[in-house]
Amino acid sequence: MEHLNSLLPIRLSIKTINYIKEYGWHYTLKKIECTLCRKNMYGVLAKCCLFTDEQLNAQKNEIFSRRVKFSIIVPLYNTPKRFLREMIESVLAQTYADWELCMADGSDAEHAEVERICLEYSQKDNRIHYRKLSKNFGISGNTNACLEIAEGDYIALFDHDDLLHPAALYEVMKAICNQNADLIYTDEAILKRPNVLIDAHFKSSFAPDSLRSNNYICHFTVFKRELLNEVGLFDPACDGSQDHDMILRLTEKAKRIVHIPEILYYWRAHKDSVAGNPESKSYTIQAGVHAVEKQLNRLGLTGEVLPVGAGMTIYRVRYAIKGTPTVSILIPNYEHSADLKICLDSIFQKTTWTNYEIVIVENNSTSPTLFSYYDKLQREHKNVRVVTWNGTFNYSAINNYGARFCTGDYLLLLNNDTQIITPDWIQEMLMFAQRHDVGAVGCMLYYPDNSIQHAGVILGVGGVAAYSHKNFKRNECGYMGRLLYAQNLSAVTTDCMLLRRNVWEKVCGLDEDFAVAFNDIDLCMRIRQAGYLIVWTPFAELYHYESKNSCYDDRPENQERFQSETVRFQEHWGKELAKGDPYYNPNLSLEKEDFSPVLIAQRYDPR
Repeated sequence: MEHLNSLLPIRLSIKTINYIKEYGWHYTLKKIECTLCRKNMYGVLAKCCLFTDEQLNAQKNEIFSRRVKFSIIVPLYNTPKRFLREMIESVLAQTYADWELCMADGSDAEHAEVERICLEYSQKDNRIHYRKLSKNFGISGNTNACLEIAEGDYIALFDHDDLLHPAALYEVMKAICNQNADLIYTDEAILKRPNVLIDAHFKSSFAPDSLRSNNYICHFTVFKRELLNEVGLFDPACDGSQDHDMILRLTEKAKRIVHIPEILYYWRAHKDSVAGNPESKSYTIQAGVHAVEKQLNRLGLTGEVLPVGAGMTIYRVRYAIKGTPTVSILIPNYEHSADLKICLDSIFQKTTWTNYEIVIVENNSTSPTLFSYYDKLQREHKNVRVVTWNGTFNYSAINNYGARFCTGDYLLLLNNDTQIITPDWIQEMLMFAQRHDVGAVGCMLYYPDNSIQHAGVILGVGGVAAYSHKNFKRNECGYMGRLLYAQNLSAVTTDCMLLRRNVWEKVCGLDEDFAVAFNDIDLCMRIRQAGYLIVWTPFAELYHYESKNSCYDDRPENQERFQSETVRFQEHWGKELAKGDPYYNPNLSLEKEDFSPVLIAQRYDPR
């Protein structure tokens, strides 16, 4: 074998000389360039291949229940020739063969090789279509030019310097045939030369508030042609964030949005790309603001759209609040006067929302000091009321009881050991809770050391559920920036939760069979089951003085109760737990709250 390997350079040299003699230097150099690009592409994809060679070959012969032709849309502008070849080769490598590659080229005269390379490929394969434009019409203009020559049943958006996994169209085709999908998107990885994956984005299922905050769908997006007919072409006014604008419009009309939780797209990071240099296209931020503003107008929502930070295509929507509804803050309390005082003083001193009442549910305290404090509170604050629960401790029953005394249109469930940080914390939650499609809203909770206690709830972590990004430091970005923006999640904690009274009544409040554990998660599950969204926002911040080392009472009777509530939750919501949290990803850890990709070592060769 070593002898054969030593002869390989000689054999290649002889082959090259023969090519030069027969075809000339020009053809030979193109052949070498194309071969190197193909080898480079396959080298990258082999490291992330989800399938064996046998499986990929089998995909080529699979017969589907429907006939679908994909139009892969690629606007070109001064594309580096190596990137261009690799992009085209990744399309040619697709195991599903019914596609057309539609390229519209606005490159300048100094990049004539773009046209030469595209014509070379189009002459070899009649599925490849190329159109040279008289000038560069911008990203949206060039993309619309691609659409003019597209004839497929589904449109696939593809950047000119990126790569597709060989099974990308095959997996999309499965989603169309098996789930009747009219809009499909996949997970993606960021690729940096030389052949190094520097990040992987494992995405959630469709989440409208998350998408409004950040184009997390991005690549690889495929959609039915009829949707394009409904929403119209790409808008040049959104150039730089034209895909965000288009995806916002498409998702408003799509009837079946399917997320494929597999890395099937490779976003190349280089100095001129957003992936490699987010500030290389700073105009995208304002374009993104415009795209989100357009959606608000289409949906009849009033609000201000702001970038979250410099160089970030992440947005904050500040919805206009209608009227001045009464918010009833409901606080159970047992034997805590010092903690309760800290909580209430922070509300009185910091809260900028004026139309609120506080209902304290006293449950079986005996401290004279505490009752003196209650009396003082009610004398000095006309909007504070103390009611008494005489039953045994049951967190759900206590809150259900207290809610009967609340007069507001909104209920704000709050723990007595919290402290307000953000003065407009009520407004930041109320702006979401007032929307008819939202059922409950949660906030950011910190431990006293400024580490995160709660940034929403992820189902399945630890067997039932756990708090997202627990113990991350304050001001960290989180996984793919998820600590920076309002988003949809499966649940939020009742340590601080705001919801409309009519939603509370529709789902009959908290389930009293969950006396201590999982009552808030169960509540959110039932709210979602009723057709509402759950929203978590990082812009309402509170301290929660629960100890980082706190655990459930280890007394046998309480441990038995906790176990029974765990089993009850798992039995009642077993189907949902088995299916997985739609706002998480099956490639991410169920052991930790840190979004670590535990499956990556098993499914993606990191070498």
